[in-house]
Amino acid sequence: MAEKRERYQNRIELLQGTLDLLILQTLQWGPQHGYGISVAIRNHSGELLQVDTGSLYPALHRLEKQKWIKEEWKISENKQRAKYYRLSATGKRQLTKERSKWSQLSDAIAGVLNPEQR
Repeated sequence: MAEKRERYQNRIELLQGTLDLLILQTLQWGPQHGYGISVAIRNHSGELLQVDTGSLYPALHRLEKQKWIKEEWKISENKQRAKYYRLSATGKRQLTKERSKWSQLSDAIAGVLNPEQR
């Protein structure tokens, strides 16, 4: 029980909108099904970011509605029918914008945390 509590305390809560950026970036590496997106985010974050299905799939539907991603049914590696997502041309442009906004936000936060370095 203590281990589970510690793991929860070590998790980093995502800022609103950050999940969209992470999904778009993950799909920049190639088409992926929902579970694969979740695993990629977890693996590339050093196991710190864990996206549950209750957050992931609504985000995927929202991104699809905005036409930033496209879906296609395919057979997965384990022979299961799965919905694969890929970045659209609009999504690639949006990823560039989102990365720029993230960079500005990161710089602004760094300025507050380390004002003497400015």
